[in-house]
Amino acid sequence: MESIYEKRPWLNSYPDWVSDSLEIGSATARDDFFRTARSRPDAPAIYYFDHMISYGEVNRLSDSLAVAFRDLGLENGDRIILHLQNIPQFLISVYAAWKVGLIVVPLNPMYKEHELSYFFNDSGARLLITHDEIAESLDLSFLDRTKVKHVITTSALDPFPMGVCVSESLRGVKRIKVPGCLNFVDILQKYQHKTLDYSEVTPNTVAYLTYTSGTTGQPKGAMNTHGNIAFNARVYQVAMRIDSNDVVLGVAPLFHVTGEVAHSAIAALAGIPLVLFYRFDPGEALRLIERWKVTMTVASITVYIAMMNHPDIKTRRLDSFVKAYSGGAPVSKALVDQFEDLTGLRLHNVYGMTETNSPSHIVPLGESAPVDSESGALSVGLPVPNCVSKIMDLQEGTRELAPGEVGEIVNRGPMIVPGYWNKPEETAHAIREGWLFTGDVGKMDEQGWFYLVDRKKDLIIASGYKVWPRDVEDVLYQHPAVREAAVVGVPDSYRGETVKAFVALKEGSEGTVTADEIISFCKSRMAAYKYPRQVEFVPAIPKTLTGKFLRKDLREKK
Repeated sequence: MESIYEKRPWLNSYPDWVSDSLEIGSATARDDFFRTARSRPDAPAIYYFDHMISYGEVNRLSDSLAVAFRDLGLENGDRIILHLQNIPQFLISVYAAWKVGLIVVPLNPMYKEHELSYFFNDSGARLLITHDEIAESLDLSFLDRTKVKHVITTSALDPFPMGVCVSESLRGVKRIKVPGCLNFVDILQKYQHKTLDYSEVTPNTVAYLTYTSGTTGQPKGAMNTHGNIAFNARVYQVAMRIDSNDVVLGVAPLFHVTGEVAHSAIAALAGIPLVLFYRFDPGEALRLIERWKVTMTVASITVYIAMMNHPDIKTRRLDSFVKAYSGGAPVSKALVDQFEDLTGLRLHNVYGMTETNSPSHIVPLGESAPVDSESGALSVGLPVPNCVSKIMDLQEGTRELAPGEVGEIVNRGPMIVPGYWNKPEETAHAIREGWLFTGDVGKMDEQGWFYLVDRKKDLIIASGYKVWPRDVEDVLYQHPAVREAAVVGVPDSYRGETVKAFVALKEGSEGTVTADEIISFCKSRMAAYKYPRQVEFVPAIPKTLTGKFLRKDLREKK
């Protein structure tokens, strides 16, 4: 008998302008860029601070770099590391790599030698492109123990004339010639006007190896294919009603799957500009929204918290900004309401992961996500077209659960990666008969809306009761003085574990709110086993560069 999930009850909750399925044929992420670059060469591709770079220019520059890649001996299927902030050279390098049939391995530019050694050796990468200031600070001798043959350095200032500093964000950045390294600008000048025959790329060709931590804690390279990316770019286009008038704010790192798909891929598909500004700064983000009439972005909730708490939020004209989506972590309804009260803009949820190439679930534009009556959780959305999602038991993962029951979220569809690079056992554990076991805990209601509870590993067992951190955090965010909050379990001699809250207060509230007051506030609003017994005030919650809270660091802090 067909299960409730195979019947896809969420289709009845789709607005009439969202198709039940999307057919994209043989489209690839590279083809989407080619189509725009050839049909609209003068259209802006990138707004880098206040500087514009057209699609035609990105195409020409990536041609030159692709020829250089060939001359450096790189061949179809080789991997290259991009160790860069959000600068135009990132996209130029991606398109150059794809023209030669290379696989891009994007990495956090904060990684040091020890971390980089793992990624280089695991991917077998043969070339590194990084910032000149980073290369100067690294001991590049570690590359002798890898397959890397060449290092190309570039500066965040390279798109601008000598001596020009366009933003406080780049104050102190300098152009540096690093001995033993090739220079990005020199390469482009050497190979300018050179062209080449492009390597074949199909929907099954791997476009990125995007590294994600897994059940063992060892990073794994998710093989994001050209077809995966092309499909989910179209999901965003449909669900967010993207057209040629949109402008994307690039707040997510381009080395992250959100940046890869929700920023660069959707921009190339729709032929619209992507606004880049090195790395996230809330004041600069607000300025550029006004400057370029930004219409949309997908960002972590911490990005919106930072913008809400910046004084410019009250003075900048943000009326163009009408498509604001948040992903990467559960979003409290209290925060959504605060953002709407302040800006008039309703945040929409999107849910996905590296292995789903960003969205597997989304709230279509203009729709109001329901709130779960039992937990108070705001829905993360409906499964996207072509995706089948279901809830499986947490113990064995073999039994489907009924609507309303809590279990592991499991997904199947054209957005799922084929596996992890050179890790067949990890692939077999995570992807079983085409179903991706996410490790996220949630539930589905009768109408097909999904709710995220938490990660399996974040579950707290206090006196035998299950406590999900998100439930407690939702209540903490209702306190008017709380800016950020994260909850973890800490050892307790009587309860086994007890709930501890780390709280960052809003400016002006420091010293006026006590831990006892926060505890009392929560105690009056939730079951006795849930409310935090401990509260520690911190200047800010530690987080990844992509905005996710680092609960692991908080557990170690205790």
